[in-house]
Amino acid sequence: MEIILKQDVENLGHKDDIVTVKPGYARNYLIPQGFASLATVSAKKIHAENMRQKAHKEAKLREQAEEMVKKIEGLSLKIAAKTSSTGKIFGSVNTIMIAEALEKAGYEIDRKNISIKGDSIKEVGNYEASVKIYKNIKVNIAFEVFSEQ
Repeated sequence: MEIILKQDVENLGHKDDIVTVKPGYARNYLIPQGFASLATVSAKKIHAENMRQKAHKEAKLREQAEEMVKKIEGLSLKIAAKTSSTGKIFGSVNTIMIAEALEKAGYEIDRKNISIKGDSIKEVGNYEASVKIYKNIKVNIAFEVFSEQ
């Protein structure tokens, strides 16, 4: 029996896959749990059209992400922090500060998509962060932490 998966099912397939399973597994578990629907002729046509539209949207989003990566790639941020006389930062530099610096530079990126390489930043100096633009498209951004005084 052919079914269309509505979500990822372990050891079976991913969302929107058309898979063949035993009829009892489909009727008694997958369909009642909402994991799948029957792959009738009309459902397959609708699925094919949805996948075509989804691929078109995906290509457009990927293209926009690639353009953004080209713009951000050479960017170098400067982040001011309150420091002691020895160069130690009071607190630490975090992803929120990097997101704010990116926003000032004209790029709106959620702080959850930013990860700082290495341990937490507690001293003045040059560092690097990885920014996830779209799914598996990432860009590294160099930033400098300097004393606010």
